[in-house]
Amino acid sequence: MVGLMGAGKSAIGRRLATRLDMPFVDADTEIESAAGCSIEEIFERHGEEAFRDGERRVIARLLEGPPIVLATGGGAFMDETTRKLVEGAGVSVWLRADLDTLVRRTAKRNNRPLLKNDSPAKTLKSLMAIRHPIYELSDITVESDDAPPEETVNRVCAALDAYFTKPRHNGTQ
Repeated sequence: MVGLMGAGKSAIGRRLATRLDMPFVDADTEIESAAGCSIEEIFERHGEEAFRDGERRVIARLLEGPPIVLATGGGAFMDETTRKLVEGAGVSVWLRADLDTLVRRTAKRNNRPLLKNDSPAKTLKSLMAIRHPIYELSDITVESDDAPPEETVNRVCAALDAYFTKPRHNGTQ
């Protein structure tokens, strides 16, 4: 699962994992466990670059294991190495949400280091401009809107079904 903070990667990912009878893993939780502190503390103590390095290593480790539904952090897919790892190990699903939805959802929690400023909406809009072109490289895009979470999970399942049943062209017919 890829997308901006507030897109629903963890909420939808948990439900999707249950539906698919697969384990769910939140990369941010795994990073915090490996670091022994919160993401906010990692940012404060070591900076974003150190966080991204740890994130890359944790996601690589997770993708080497058995199949899972993985909710990545909002910036993880921006890293080319991580994108290639995801591409080689699974199917990337971009949960795309509009700005109003992201602002509303992220306002519920104050533990997002990139939004600790005077204008979280402006920050999110800027992140959308930078990250959406990279998120578009995902295998699947699903809208994450105000529909009930189960409806979004249904959309993801339908998109996965379509992805796995579409003919693959390898130069032969």
